[in-house]
Amino acid sequence: MVPSVEEVSSSLVREYLSRKGLKRTIACMDEEHPRTQASINNRSLLKQLLNIEDLYRKNKVQKSPLKTLLEIIVKHHIERLRPEKIPTGEATEIAESTGTTSDYPGGTPSVINETKGDENTPGFCASKHTERRSELKETRSVQVTDVSLISRKDRPASLNPTDFIITDADDQKVQSWISSEHENFAQREAERNSLTTGATQRSKTSRIRRGMMAGPVPQESNRKGQRVKAPQLMPSREEESRDSQDGLELPVKSTSSWGEENLEFVYSTEETPEEKSFRRKGRRTAKTIKVKTRPSAHELNMSTMVLDDIDDSEDLPEVPFQRAVSNFNFAGCPMDQHTAAELKTVLLGSSLSSFSAEWKNQGFTFSDTHDLRYGIVQKKGGPCGVLASIQAFFLKKLLFEYTDGSDSILQRLRPSSGDRRRCLVLALAEVLWRAGEEKQAVVAINSGRSHFTPVGHYRSERLLEMVTCFSVDNIKDLQVVLEQHIDQYETGTLGCILLTISAVLSRSVKKVREDMDLNTTTLIGAHGYCTQELVNLLLCGRAVSNVFDNDVELDSGNGNTTLLKGIKEPCQVGLLSLFEHYNICQVGDYLKSPSYPVWVVCSESHFSVLFGLERELLVSPDQDPQFDLYYYDGLANQQEEIRLTVSVGKSTQTCEEVDADLIPPLELCIRTRWKDALVDWNETEPIL
Repeated sequence: MVPSVEEVSSSLVREYLSRKGLKRTIACMDEEHPRTQASINNRSLLKQLLNIEDLYRKNKVQKSPLKTLLEIIVKHHIERLRPEKIPTGEATEIAESTGTTSDYPGGTPSVINETKGDENTPGFCASKHTERRSELKETRSVQVTDVSLISRKDRPASLNPTDFIITDADDQKVQSWISSEHENFAQREAERNSLTTGATQRSKTSRIRRGMMAGPVPQESNRKGQRVKAPQLMPSREEESRDSQDGLELPVKSTSSWGEENLEFVYSTEETPEEKSFRRKGRRTAKTIKVKTRPSAHELNMSTMVLDDIDDSEDLPEVPFQRAVSNFNFAGCPMDQHTAAELKTVLLGSSLSSFSAEWKNQGFTFSDTHDLRYGIVQKKGGPCGVLASIQAFFLKKLLFEYTDGSDSILQRLRPSSGDRRRCLVLALAEVLWRAGEEKQAVVAINSGRSHFTPVGHYRSERLLEMVTCFSVDNIKDLQVVLEQHIDQYETGTLGCILLTISAVLSRSVKKVREDMDLNTTTLIGAHGYCTQELVNLLLCGRAVSNVFDNDVELDSGNGNTTLLKGIKEPCQVGLLSLFEHYNICQVGDYLKSPSYPVWVVCSESHFSVLFGLERELLVSPDQDPQFDLYYYDGLANQQEEIRLTVSVGKSTQTCEEVDADLIPPLELCIRTRWKDALVDWNETEPIL
C-alpha cells in the first residue's frame, strides 16, 4: 500500500521535529494528529518514498551537512529558483552587512557576487575571479598568515572580516591591480592547459602590500610554491597543515565596502604559539584565513566517500511528554462515526442527544483549600457519580498505597500537587484496568481536530468527533498513557466525559449492555445524573444495575424468570446508600465491607465520599468501639474538613432518642453499615 500524501508529509514533519529536539512539539502533534499504522518511522523508507537519496548523499559530503530531510528538500528547491547560493545556518558578519550569502552549507566559504560592469570597475574584477574559479577548479584553500609588513600605524586594532575590504580611497590602487590581473589572465589560461588530466589546479597566491595586489607568485618560490595533488573530496589534516604555510599579506584597514563586492573570510578557531609570540612583541599577525570553493558535481567520486553520519536504518526516536515518563509510543485510533453513535446511544439514549453543559465543563480539578487539598471540586450537579467514584479510588491510593512510609497518614491528607497528580493517574488507571477485565484498557483523549464529518442520524457537537483512543494491554503502559495526557483529565474541561468514554470502551459497548438488567438502560439518566450502572462500572468494572451480592433470579409467576445482576466479587472501595435505609434496595457485603475504608455515599440523588484512616474499621468491632470518619462533598463548596466521630455498641443504646426527621441523611447511611451508631459532628454544622 502506497502511503498517502498526508502520512508522508506528517512523517517528514515529525522527522524534522525529532532532529531539532522539539520534544513537546512532537507530543502535541501526536495528540492533535495521532500516528496511524501507515505512519513512517524509518528515515531510509522516508527517503525512498520522497526519492531524495541523491540529495541526501550530496548533503552528507558537505562540511556542515543539514540535519533534516525537510531542510535538504527546501534547500534544493530554493537553489533551483535562485542562482545565488543559499546559506544554511551560521551567517557571517560580512554577509549580514552587505547582503551576500555563502554557497557552502556551513556558511564558511568565501563568496564573490557576479555582476556586470565595465572592465575598469571592481565588479568586473570580481566577476573574472568567480568565472576563473569555476572554470579552472582552483584548489579549495587560499590562506593568509602574515601581516608583519603592515605598518603599526596603519594596522587595525583588531583583525576581523570587515577589516579586509578595500576602500574607495584606494580605488586607484585597485584599478592598477585590475589592469595587472587582466594582463595575466591569458597567462593563467595557458598554465591551466599545461596541467595534466586528473590533477587538481595549482594554488595561486598573490601579495597585497598596503592596498596593492600583485600578480601570481613565481613558481620558483619555495615558500609559496604551487602544489599538484590528486583529486579528493576533502583535504586531509596533513594537507591543511601544509596549506597554512602559504599566505598573503593583508591590505590596510578599510572603513567602507568595496561597491557591492566583497570577500568573506573565515578564521581558524585557535591561535598558534607563533602568533602569541608576535603579539607579545607588539607585532600583530592575522589568524589563518581559508577561502574555499565548492566542488563541482563531476569531481565528487561517490565510490570513495566515507560517511560517518548516523545510521539511517534506525527508527525515529519517540519523545516523552511529561517528566520523561516513557520511551514508548502508542498508536492512537481516531474516533469514527459508528463508534461515536454507539457511545451516545449507550450513554444518552440516542445518537441525536447531546451532553449537557455540566458534563462538558467538568474535569478532575482539586481544591485549593489547604485542609481539603485531596478533594476534587464539582462545579455543578450531574456528573457527581463519576467524580465521587474517582475521588474514592484517589483516596485509596493517597492514604494506603502511594506512600514511602515517611509521612503520617494525617500528613497524607495535605498532598503536594505532584502527589495529587500521581495518585489521580493511578486511580484512573485502576478504574479503567478493572473495566477492561484486567486484560486491556482504552484511554480517550481530545486530539483537537475532527476525525470524521457527521452524516445521517447523528447530532454533531464537535466532541466525540475529536476523540482519539489509545489501547494498551498492560497496566504499566496504561499509567504511562494517562501520565502523558493527564492535563486533559485534571485541568481540562472534558475530564469526566473522557473518563466515561474510556471506561465504556475498555469494557466495550456490547458488554456494557450485557451487564444491565435491561439493555436499553442508559449510563446518564434524566437531568444529566449518573445511573447506578455507571457508578458500578467505575467501582466494580461491570455496569450491573444492582448493588446486592451476586445475581438473583426472580420468578415471574408464569414459569419465566427474570435475572437481576449484582456485584460478584469483593470491591476495593465500597458504597453506602440511603435507599437501603428506606428498604428500597439492599447493599451487599461486597460493597458495604470493601478492602479499604472508603465509601461512595448515595444520598438524595447525589454521590459524595466517606472515608476512614485505619483499615481496622473493616474488622468486627470490639465492645464500645469509637473511630473517626471523614466526609467530603465536592459540590457543597466545602471550606473546612468534616470529621465525624462514630460510636458503635452498648454506649449508643443509652443515648437519648432523637426525632428521625432531624437525623442527617449521612448518619442514616452510616447506620446501614454500623447499626445504631451514634455520630458526633465535632462542632461542625450537620448536613441536613
